[in-house]
Amino acid sequence: MDICVIGAGYVGLVTSLCLAYLGNKVVVVESDKNKLVELNKGNVPFYEPGLKELLSELISQRALEFTESIDKGVKAAEIVFIAVGTPSLANGEPDMSQVVNVATAIGGSLDTKRTRIIVNKSTVPVGSGNWVEMLVNQGMKAMQAVPARSAIAQAPKFYVVSNPEFLREGSALLDSFYPDRIVIGANSEESVATMKTLYKSIIEQSFAAPNVAQRPIDCKRVPFVVTDLASAEMIKYSANAFLAMKISFANEIASLCEKVGADIRQVVDGIGFDKRIGRSFLNAGIGWGGSCFGKDVNALIDVANEYNSSTHLLEATIAVNKQQRLSVITKLQEELKIVKGRTISLMGLSFKPNTDDLRDAPSLTIASQLNKMGAHVKAYDPVSMNNCARLYSDLKIEYCHDLLQLADNSDALVLVTEWDEFKNANWIEMAKRMKNKVIIDGRNCLDEARIIQAGFTYKGVGH
Repeated sequence: MDICVIGAGYVGLVTSLCLAYLGNKVVVVESDKNKLVELNKGNVPFYEPGLKELLSELISQRALEFTESIDKGVKAAEIVFIAVGTPSLANGEPDMSQVVNVATAIGGSLDTKRTRIIVNKSTVPVGSGNWVEMLVNQGMKAMQAVPARSAIAQAPKFYVVSNPEFLREGSALLDSFYPDRIVIGANSEESVATMKTLYKSIIEQSFAAPNVAQRPIDCKRVPFVVTDLASAEMIKYSANAFLAMKISFANEIASLCEKVGADIRQVVDGIGFDKRIGRSFLNAGIGWGGSCFGKDVNALIDVANEYNSSTHLLEATIAVNKQQRLSVITKLQEELKIVKGRTISLMGLSFKPNTDDLRDAPSLTIASQLNKMGAHVKAYDPVSMNNCARLYSDLKIEYCHDLLQLADNSDALVLVTEWDEFKNANWIEMAKRMKNKVIIDGRNCLDEARIIQAGFTYKGVGH
């Protein structure tokens, strides 16, 4: 099929590469000229396992094209994906300006040669499907008012579809090729049929798995869920809000476990066997971060406020998460008594492993608080230190080239990101280099017995 994807950010680029790999002809539209140059060279502007390799393979096969022209992309396509960013504004509402510009431009590029399916892949508030349709119509009418276009006898035909993404950073290719479900929100049978054709090989798992994303053994067929537009948009927000709430619930119970002498790891294992609850995302630690959870929970609260609907659970989810990040400071004070003048070393900066994404990362909150308290902050992360130094130059952080340098003359280590490299650290050698042998395991992922045997004082979360 002929596909246009507008936006070569995280969602747009992953979507483009996956659809191109499946045999579709894909045109990727990106307004950033520098990014276009790098993409055409095979360079990915962010870290995601397997993505660079897949991009290089598809470029060599001429399976996709990059351009800055929306008009070119839309005219060549049967299906047009909107995959631009909707970052949070200061008041928590999503910034929809990019969606406005793109939807209007799509309308101005439509012609009567074929029916187009315009797909909302960006995370947008409930009701945006109707709103995007209005914007496309406005763009179309504006272009038809131009003398050169006034001779068009009939309006171009299009449908708007919602197709929310459920990608996890660090495993985006796996989530694209082998998703838990594909959700399509639409008001026409024709558009549903087109989208089902597009995703047929994923639904049936009939494609040859790429080398960079091998098929899980249990992935046989992918559910294809059809809803109305508003329900598809609500599914996206509700899914992320519920996952964030599970983590905040585990963290709130972890705080209670510390007071009563229980072990949160045993508690969540025990309740996780209940099929109604499940073990996934019941991990206590220093809280969630990233570009999705906070933004989507706040956006859902904002929608609820428009309709005067209460959101007590959502508000508590955010409050618990903010409080949990600072629990690290409390644990450091308990062990070191005085933090001012101490050297505190952060193991990891990105909000999760296998990504260089620092958006809403707990490490930033912790480093900022330690700066205010007069501590010397060191950090080591396998992929995100350059990003941190460039984007957060106001933070006073000494960046280290490996774990041993990180340990040198440190008073405490704080595990922030659960990279495999950290789980397999040489604790004996690190202990030799430290002033005070204290480890705060902010993700409950380290081998406590090995660490204590190496001479450290170990403190986890909720035990």
